[in-house]
Amino acid sequence: MPEKQKINILWFTKDLRTRDSESLYNAMQEDLPFLAVYVFDCEFFAQKQSGCRRIAKFRAKFLLETVENLKQNLAKQKISFLVKYGKTADIFKDISKEFEVVKIFCQEEWTKEEVELQAKIEKAVPSAIWEKSYSQFLVHPLFAFKALDNIPLLFTTFRQKIEKNLLIRPEFASENDIYDKADIHLKSDEISLKILGFEAFETDKRTAFPFSGGENAALKRLHYYFPETQNLSRYKDTRNGLAGTDYSSKFSAWLSDGSLSAVTIYYEIKKYEKEFGANDSTYWLVFELLWRDFFRYISLQYKDLIFQKNGINHQSYLAEKNKILIQKWKDGETDSDFVNANMLELKNTGWMSNRGRQNAASYFCKILKQDWRIGAAYFEEMLIDYDVHSNYGNWMYLAGVGNDNRNRTFNPEKQAEMYDSRQEFRRLWIKQ
Repeated sequence: MPEKQKINILWFTKDLRTRDSESLYNAMQEDLPFLAVYVFDCEFFAQKQSGCRRIAKFRAKFLLETVENLKQNLAKQKISFLVKYGKTADIFKDISKEFEVVKIFCQEEWTKEEVELQAKIEKAVPSAIWEKSYSQFLVHPLFAFKALDNIPLLFTTFRQKIEKNLLIRPEFASENDIYDKADIHLKSDEISLKILGFEAFETDKRTAFPFSGGENAALKRLHYYFPETQNLSRYKDTRNGLAGTDYSSKFSAWLSDGSLSAVTIYYEIKKYEKEFGANDSTYWLVFELLWRDFFRYISLQYKDLIFQKNGINHQSYLAEKNKILIQKWKDGETDSDFVNANMLELKNTGWMSNRGRQNAASYFCKILKQDWRIGAAYFEEMLIDYDVHSNYGNWMYLAGVGNDNRNRTFNPEKQAEMYDSRQEFRRLWIKQ
C-alpha cells in the first residue's frame, strides 16, 4: 500500500478571514502543505432548542456569503479550500483516509458544543496534533491573566485593570503571501440556502443591516465608517439610534463569524485618530470591543454556567412558561409598541439595535416573566450577528442572574420617549 501524503489542516470555524489570521499565518510557516477546510455541519442546521432552530435564514445567508468570499481570497493566495456539508467528524475522517493528517490549526473555543465537536474530531483523527489560537479576543489571554488573577464580575473593574497598561498584539501578516506548497485537490460540495433547509428570500428594504457577509464587505464597511464618512467621530452620540445604516458601526456581524478581527478594528481606530483626531467617540468603540472581550472572559471563566437558569451568580430566577405570551413577544404583539417595533424588525431582517435588544430582553424577563433562556435561544436563531458569549452574557445581565446585581428593568415607554420621540422607528415597523 502506498504511503499516504502527510498534510496539515487549517480548520476554519469562527475566524473566516485572511487578514490577521493567526491560524492561517501559522499553517503557512510549516514545511508540510496544508488544506483549508470549512464544514457546514448538518447536525447543527437540524438542531432545535427551546422550540427554536439554531440558525435562521438571515445568518445562514450571511454565512454562505462569508465562506464564498473566503474561498475567493484564499484562491488569490493559491490555497486549497475544501467546503463540505455533512457531519464535521465524518468529513475529517474521510480526509484522514486519503492523507496522513499531522496537525490541525484552528481557533480555540471553550463553550460546550464547540468543545464536544472538537472531541469528536479528535476521535476521528486521533494522531493529529492541535495548534489552537485565541484570535477572537482584542486583549490576548496572556495579557489579561497577567493583569487579572480572576475575571471580576463587574465590567468597570475589568476595564480599569486591563486599560492600565493596555497591550494589544500586532496583526498577523497573513493575507498577502502566495502559498507555493503542493496543491491538494479534494472536491467541495455546492452549498445553497436550500441545502441548509431554507427558502431563498429578498432582503427587507427597511433593514438597518443591508450588508453582505465576508471579509471584503467588512473591510469596505470599516473604510466607509472610518475615513470615508468619519462617522467614528460621532459614534458615541449616535450609537443608541434605531433606524438606518449609520447610527452604529454594524461591525458585530463580521466580528461574530470572524471575517473581521477586533485587533484589526483597534489598529484602524488608532490610524484614524492620528489622521482625524481622538475624541470620546473613537475611545468608545474600543470601550465596546472591551465589553465584547469581557463577555468572552466571563464564559471562559464560568463555562456552562452562562447557560444555566440561575446564571453565573446563582441568583434564584422564577419564570413562567406561557407559550402564548412568548409567541406574542416573538410576533411583536405585546402591550408595548416600542418592544413590538423592535421584535418586528428582528423577525423581518435578522437585525436589532443594541437599544432594542436591551428593551426587548428586559421586557421578556421582567414584564412577561418568562424564562430568559427561551428569549436567548430566539435571539440565537434570528440574529445575523449572534455571538454565544455576548448573547448569553447580555441575557443573563438583563435577567438579573449575570454580571450586575442591581437587577434593573427597562421602562419601554420612557425608552421610547428618549430614543424614538418622533415615533419614526415605530412607524417604520408597525402598520398604522
